[in-house]
Amino acid sequence: MYRWKQQRERAAFLALANGEIFRGWSFGAPTDTVGEAVFNTGMSGYQEILTDPSYAGQFVTLTAPEIGNYGCNPQDVESRGLFLNGLVIHELNEPSNFRAETSLEETLRAAGKPAIAGVDTRRLTLTLRDCGSQKAFLHVSEEPLSEAEAVERARAWSGLDGKDYAEIVTAGKRYEWNHDGEFRVVALDYGIKYNILRGLAAAGMQVTVLPAHTTAEEVLREKPDGVFLSNGPADPSAVRYAAEMIRALIGRVPLMGICLGHQLLGIACGASCGRLKFGHHGCNHPVRNLLTGRIEITSQNHNFALNADRLPEALEVTHINLNDQTVEGIRHRHEPAFSVQYHPEAAPGPHDSHYLFTQFRNLMER
Repeated sequence: MYRWKQQRERAAFLALANGEIFRGWSFGAPTDTVGEAVFNTGMSGYQEILTDPSYAGQFVTLTAPEIGNYGCNPQDVESRGLFLNGLVIHELNEPSNFRAETSLEETLRAAGKPAIAGVDTRRLTLTLRDCGSQKAFLHVSEEPLSEAEAVERARAWSGLDGKDYAEIVTAGKRYEWNHDGEFRVVALDYGIKYNILRGLAAAGMQVTVLPAHTTAEEVLREKPDGVFLSNGPADPSAVRYAAEMIRALIGRVPLMGICLGHQLLGIACGASCGRLKFGHHGCNHPVRNLLTGRIEITSQNHNFALNADRLPEALEVTHINLNDQTVEGIRHRHEPAFSVQYHPEAAPGPHDSHYLFTQFRNLMER
């Protein structure tokens, strides 16, 4: 019998900074903590979400009603650990899948990450849509704590704005991902996912990963054919050293960025970023490619976006989000550089955008 079945009676709650309380029961690690509450609309892929460094500092609310059905396994991890601050779900299920090696509860507990089940996640999602992403406090321990005090702790937390979380999630060291390929690519690790590295390798690139604080001189010392700017968490405006590094590389080597890397490329070219009301988190976001007219269903995870009305002349918008018209892709008008806000590596998510890795290869060929 899985341990989670024996812990259903331990009451827990999530307190939002706006004063709302969402009650349930604790599973995972019995550790109280703060975080930013967001919701993810993906129907599956919870293990990839848990191991996505872009969720650092956040409580992820899964809108799918039943979670845990297929358990967890070493093959589906997307980074070296779990980076989210906590997980919020409606119903926790016992795993029943031939690939499962541990349960979701066991995975969270081993990583020291708290979670709460039994929550009315539909009501919580509607609250976040109406009020925006919320600073929150998750109480799952046996320590006595009133709901009013938990709300105050949520309000007192400094939040993610202005915080550089890339330096927290980066592996912090140089390593070789693969040695085969026609083109040599340096990937900057601001919170990179393994399937991005697999996508680059599959497109014929040998990949060297460098940490977030790498300088332009150190990048060029590798003699790369191209430079990849990875995804990552929190506020792109706080990662100033990366924007400066990218600015020094523009025009000297082909560039591709996704997610945080996309935002940093924009900032390096003179654009600015603003916070979205509740962010984009899920596997079903429609994006129009303005260059081809095609619609892509995309995987997304970000709380900030480039300000469309403040883009410099050097940048051209190539993709837009069909839900809210935010900028989803840009390219430099004069230099070999482009980026997208969403995740073409599809882990989890659809494969509509895999062509972007080939586009990067073509940029290096030219």
